[in-house]
Amino acid sequence: MTTSDAATPEVQALILVGGKGTRLRPLTLSAPKPMLPTAGVPFLTHLISRIREAGVTDIVLGTSFKAEVFSEYYGDGADLGVNLTYVTEKEALGTGGGIRNVYDALVADTVLVFNGDVLGGTDIREVLDTHRSSGAEVTLHLVRVGDPRAFGCVPTDDDGRVTAFLEKTQDPPTNQINAGTYVFNRTVIGEIPGGRAVSVEREVFPKLLAEGRHVQGHVDSAYWRDMGTPEDFVRGSADLVRGIAPSPALAGVSGESLVKAGAHVAVDAVLVGGTVVGADAMVGPKARLDGAVIFDGAIIEAGAVVERSIVGFGARIGRGALIRDTVIGDTAHIGARCELLRGARVWPGVQLPENGVRFSTDI
Repeated sequence: MTTSDAATPEVQALILVGGKGTRLRPLTLSAPKPMLPTAGVPFLTHLISRIREAGVTDIVLGTSFKAEVFSEYYGDGADLGVNLTYVTEKEALGTGGGIRNVYDALVADTVLVFNGDVLGGTDIREVLDTHRSSGAEVTLHLVRVGDPRAFGCVPTDDDGRVTAFLEKTQDPPTNQINAGTYVFNRTVIGEIPGGRAVSVEREVFPKLLAEGRHVQGHVDSAYWRDMGTPEDFVRGSADLVRGIAPSPALAGVSGESLVKAGAHVAVDAVLVGGTVVGADAMVGPKARLDGAVIFDGAIIEAGAVVERSIVGFGARIGRGALIRDTVIGDTAHIGARCELLRGARVWPGVQLPENGVRFSTDI
């Protein structure tokens, strides 16, 4: 999707990946959230692959927290068939400020903007088509959800033009929410105040509407999930493995589990619910993994049960332990027959002794 002059792309993409991922701690103490393994590859790889599939190959990454991790892993982007440019925030600038911060790296007239923690299934080309055909200055991707109260709410008129941008409310007038993907005319990005924190939701979009500018909505019901919490991270990873969420980065047949190269899984272990077993991980006899995300090098010992949980790099789950709705940090060691339930988080390197934490009365 370029003009005849290959040096000037018609469309560029900007991915905002500067957040600290505090809701996913302790996993994000060592890696930025977009780099956490999701269905076997860094989450960001799924998004880059979707952008490339839409014909957009010039991508800017707006980084901040652990910025070096991105460039060390992706380099110039050639391995993924894209050209990557990196722009780093020296201080937190918010979504609007983060977009403005990369302005000098933008040469295309049309800029696709993505939040780097959203797993989506919408056809990016259709969002671009809506932007072009409507003549809008900014287009927002909106998704319909069953319960919009926890999200920013965006009503539109009969022509699809955005009429308001409402923050979370207990009585939303529409089930259309902001999906975190935008198309900007580059000139509008240049109008965002520079050098300070700016919110697109609270400042940029309301200002455009107040000025009577054309902000369009592209509304669909495609797959969409904010991957910011452990629960959503686990479910998103499982949906990718099972083929519910689409990703060009995943080759092969979808199913109940994905086992990476070098992993060792006992023949009588049970892997269901979109479980992922990372490279060089080990799963012992009679272990049961249901909707589990097991990072590289982790060990699940015999008879352990891991349900809807994340087990960090090099962590060890002892024999007969029960891990449910829990996050286990890198290199932590959970002793045999421990029980960790309902939102527990174990920090990296922590060691729990055998029977050290129990919810059951028996030992």
